[in-house]
Amino acid sequence: MAEAVPVRCPACLRENGYTAPVFPCACGSPVNPPLDLSAPPLPLTHRTWSDSWVTVRCTACGRESEWPHPEVGCGSCGTVVRLPVHPLEQPEAGAGRGAGPGATTGSAGAVGPGRAGGPVDPRGGAAGGPAGGAGAAGARPGGNPAHIPPPSPLPTAAAVPRPAFRPVTIRTARDAVATAALYLRWLGFQDVRQPDGRPIPSAAVDLRAPGLVAQVDPTTAPAGLRAVECVWLNGLTASATSVYFSLAGYTEEARSRADDLGIPLFVMDLTGMPQPVNDPADALVGSGA
Repeated sequence: MAEAVPVRCPACLRENGYTAPVFPCACGSPVNPPLDLSAPPLPLTHRTWSDSWVTVRCTACGRESEWPHPEVGCGSCGTVVRLPVHPLEQPEAGAGRGAGPGATTGSAGAVGPGRAGGPVDPRGGAAGGPAGGAGAAGARPGGNPAHIPPPSPLPTAAAVPRPAFRPVTIRTARDAVATAALYLRWLGFQDVRQPDGRPIPSAAVDLRAPGLVAQVDPTTAPAGLRAVECVWLNGLTASATSVYFSLAGYTEEARSRADDLGIPLFVMDLTGMPQPVNDPADALVGSGA
């Protein structure tokens, strides 16, 4: 996950922590929009389809794709701001995507001289596949060229990080509920149940799973103290973890009470990427279910 950065709300001047969403490229590498922290965030007063997307280049394969433009909602006043992103830089000639057959790069697994898959035999032709075929110049008995160390052991399953969360753009109250359910499953909660029917825009929606009671507030008003205490009581009754998701943030009383009760609070922006807004939420993201 990318490092959180402070974003000052231009309306109330409060600082909100923001973590740029990480998206999976078609090649499997994580991609996140490069934020331009030197430029001030701009209040989002009018939304258009074309302005809601930004072109981002994958640093691994050079593929350019359209991803949701980074946005963050203020947890205090609810103002939504759009974060500036560095423009794409033109790749250097002969580097990255479009490099010729003889191009080289310094990254592991990049194309070297000749055909991909191994060094060039000085007598002509490729020295073999990934295992370094028989007769390759300078090869060791194990099949590795003399100047390349043996591969390190594969990491254990415990060392594999959680895959990047794939957000879903939020356009309706139903999208907000679906995004919260997907995020809870990503955290490790099993059998997250959504209520049947279309969510009512003026009411919060419950999500349940074994050991979990969550509430999703798709309204445009910050969640208050009563809402936080209600989800805490529901979790206490069910002996489950209580979690709250809001589109418009929380009041100061609600955030203070949630910290006292240990309730994780999340704010969802319209890109569909939930952001933790208190310490219990950070702990839940770090440990998972």
